[in-house]
Amino acid sequence: MGSGTSAQHHFAFQNAEKAFKAAALIQRWYRRYKARLETRRQCTWHIFQSIEYAGQQDQVKLHDFFSYLVDHFSPSSNHERDFLDRMFTEERFLQDPEMEKFGDYESIEVPDNYTGPHLSFPLLPDHATALVEAFRLKQQLHARYVLNLLHETRKHLIQLPNINRVSTCYSEEVTVCGDLHGQLDDLIFIFYKNGLPSPERAYVFNGDFVDRGKDSVEILMVLFAFMLVYPKEFHLNRGNHEDHLVNLRYGFTKEVMHKYKTHGKKILKILQDVFCWLPLATLVDEKVLILHGGVSDVTDLELLAKLDRHKIVSTMRRKKRKKNGKQAKKEQAHQASSAGSPAPWFLPQSRFLPASPRRLQAHGAGRAASVPCGAPGDAQALALQVRRSVDLELDRCRQQAGFPVSRSKEEAPLGAPEADSEAEEPLEPTLEEWRQVVDILWSDPMAQEGCKANTVRGGGCYFGPNITEQLLQKYNLQFLIRSHECKPEGYEFCHSRKVLTIFSASNYYEVGSNRGAYVKLGPALTPYIVQYQANKVTHMLSMRQRISRVEESALRALREKLFAHSSDLLGEFKKHDTDKTGLITLSDWAEAVEAVLPLGLPWQMLRPQLVNSSPDNTLEYKSWLGDLAKEQLNHENIQSSLLETLYRNRSNLETIFRIIDRDHSGFISLDEFRQTWKLFGSHMNIDITDDCICDLARSIDFNKDGHIDINEFLEAFRLVEQSCSEGTASARPQATNTNDSSCSEPGTH
Repeated sequence: MGSGTSAQHHFAFQNAEKAFKAAALIQRWYRRYKARLETRRQCTWHIFQSIEYAGQQDQVKLHDFFSYLVDHFSPSSNHERDFLDRMFTEERFLQDPEMEKFGDYESIEVPDNYTGPHLSFPLLPDHATALVEAFRLKQQLHARYVLNLLHETRKHLIQLPNINRVSTCYSEEVTVCGDLHGQLDDLIFIFYKNGLPSPERAYVFNGDFVDRGKDSVEILMVLFAFMLVYPKEFHLNRGNHEDHLVNLRYGFTKEVMHKYKTHGKKILKILQDVFCWLPLATLVDEKVLILHGGVSDVTDLELLAKLDRHKIVSTMRRKKRKKNGKQAKKEQAHQASSAGSPAPWFLPQSRFLPASPRRLQAHGAGRAASVPCGAPGDAQALALQVRRSVDLELDRCRQQAGFPVSRSKEEAPLGAPEADSEAEEPLEPTLEEWRQVVDILWSDPMAQEGCKANTVRGGGCYFGPNITEQLLQKYNLQFLIRSHECKPEGYEFCHSRKVLTIFSASNYYEVGSNRGAYVKLGPALTPYIVQYQANKVTHMLSMRQRISRVEESALRALREKLFAHSSDLLGEFKKHDTDKTGLITLSDWAEAVEAVLPLGLPWQMLRPQLVNSSPDNTLEYKSWLGDLAKEQLNHENIQSSLLETLYRNRSNLETIFRIIDRDHSGFISLDEFRQTWKLFGSHMNIDITDDCICDLARSIDFNKDGHIDINEFLEAFRLVEQSCSEGTASARPQATNTNDSSCSEPGTH
């Protein structure tokens, strides 16, 4: 009996031992499986971010190029100067009469058959709630109500300080949301899960409401409506995408003109001014600083609190201060004497980075550089500027106190000479002030100590833990909340949990690519983070399915990027193929791809998804480039080389089209086309008459309707590129050194 029991125990022990071994084996396998999935996810994430930031660099370079052209163009008349300044920058401040003109909503009639939401002012909570429901049902707000809402929003924003103050004493909690980027589903989901704004439930939305997504207009209308209903509990910060120059590339301008074809130009003009009035940051209980991007080693909250934020029209380009006649002549003489100085970054042999303006002067220049000074003997101008600065500060204090602002200060003083009338114009922001705003809207944290230029994005800086600690100690803060970066989990702590990144646009790159998140702060200021996925499809997919779906989308985008640089890749491959065998090693392939596309990607790891393996670890690179071309060819009969050029330049071409089309009509007029060609002709030393320009415009106007639309613009570029390619091929045997600028690709400067 005893022996039988012992045998049973021994058998049970053996079974348990096998079970433990099996469990350990399964656990080891599962951990490896999860590790492989995580590696794929991180690699996919790196692809998306690298391509996104490369696009931002292109945006900065393109506008810097146009800025350089405008700054160095000598117009033949004041009309040309005004036209170009308006066409490329639009950086002038709308006065009240102009706002009344653009905001003339009362003359717009709402038809009887209009079934969308109606608004009446002052807004009530029910109006804002009804607006959310109407947008959820895909209804569109009439242009009259849009303009009316923007008009009321501007009046409210003007009264706000640069840095808002929020207290948890008056609300149960403060909810901070990050980038939404036109994704209305995320905003509706936040309100559904966290509750609608109310006196007990305060909100701070931390910029980047628009661009990329398809519902940017609706998001703005909802946010502005709730801000008017709950002005003390609902706060908005400006992001780097609340910028009319950025909107040209990333979709918001196109969305407005598509939804409001008749009144879109008015809406965009007022929105440009509204964006300039958005506050720059928010302080919660004087302990938590909320701003969109980050900080730098020269961030000065006192300076940010008192600068004129509405003068920062765009962080892409700083408008220079207006000068009187004598100053302009002195500057022209200085430019002539410095003709041999180094050229800007986009011209050959230059490393200059105007996209990181804060690096152009020593930090020691500090606040002294922000005080505008004239020539030593110009005491009258100096006194006038000092008086103007004092008047602006007094006006701001009156606004915050609720008193009306006197307009008489904008008039010229009695006895002042006519030559100084331009000095009475509102002062432009100083270079230091502009840099301060660029840094807080564009910067990103880094793990290393110190502060350096953010060359990946093309603007702002990277700031390390010591920079964060320096700012927190200086202003007695606990931690920073920022947005600006998409994170896989929707949030991320760094710098010893002193910096919290919040990103609220879920599925930003692709369905399943990332979660959205928001953070709640109570009286103890302990961050409580809520994550979510607004798209229901993601809940039905397994982790492997989500990663596979996102990975395929990322690889497709990467293949398009590779195809767009096929010619450059071929040249780089030939450098490694010294024996002209048509074959290169896979390590040489990875090195060549990184040289052409400096994205910092792990090309060796990506190789199995991009290159078919071979037994001898070599690649027939011409065949591989041919396979890339086959993937991108569509139903149109376009040569591979031309399609490559269009893939590479389409974003830049569309942005250039919208820069030229300053009235946002969707067409380039003859006057816009003529002035633009004069600008390019001056830069490229091409003497072209108005008649030739008109003939050129008519040749691009394929349907002969008197205007050039985007399709005609792209088609003309394709045809010119084709003729240039054919001309280059036929002229190649002569090996001449002609410098024909007409065949240069746009966007390559």
